[in-house]
Amino acid sequence: MLMQNRPLDAGIAAHDRVYRTLRQQIMHGELAPAQSLTVRGLAKTFGVSMTPAREALRRLAAEGALTLSSSGRVTTPDLSNERIEELATLRALIETELASRALPRAHLALIERLQVINMANAEAAVKRDAVGYIRTNLDFHRTLYLRAQAPAMLAIAETVWLQLGPTMRAVYSRLKRSDPPQTHRMILAALKAGDEPALRLAVRTDVTQGLRHLLT
Repeated sequence: MLMQNRPLDAGIAAHDRVYRTLRQQIMHGELAPAQSLTVRGLAKTFGVSMTPAREALRRLAAEGALTLSSSGRVTTPDLSNERIEELATLRALIETELASRALPRAHLALIERLQVINMANAEAAVKRDAVGYIRTNLDFHRTLYLRAQAPAMLAIAETVWLQLGPTMRAVYSRLKRSDPPQTHRMILAALKAGDEPALRLAVRTDVTQGLRHLLT
């Protein structure tokens, strides 16, 4: 019985590896907006068969991380201003609530961890490392929101991040930013003070100011 299950298990493992790696690349802006992806190319890149590559693309398309045209062409999102504004509104609504729910569990160890991440974010900004900047910025937010213990809400937030990833990379690569967002310091100060209104304002400001750079 175990021998019969091995091909299926191997296929699931291959699909999951392709899915998770590609998902992270999209979220962190390693792929450009409107970049085409093919099943054959993905299979070759990851050294897997066509089936797990195809399933990974379908799964990511279902999450909004990829766009699947009627002709079957698969691309990363290329967002309109209207779509960016919609996603910014979603981030402001969801992430302020996540931060608020995380506040009662925001102990000193969490704040110290966020400070370390923010230092890495600053280093990426100085190096003009767009991918590193996006990755550490999202890590800052995710680390805080995990304390909210609201997995469904966090999953929605990550779906929004997925859709924004390629566009964020394209815009941040053009920005002359050499320091991390000042709003991160506002978030840290609000956490230290246990000030929920200030925390909600800081998170909302951080999210909306960052996305303004994406509007063209």
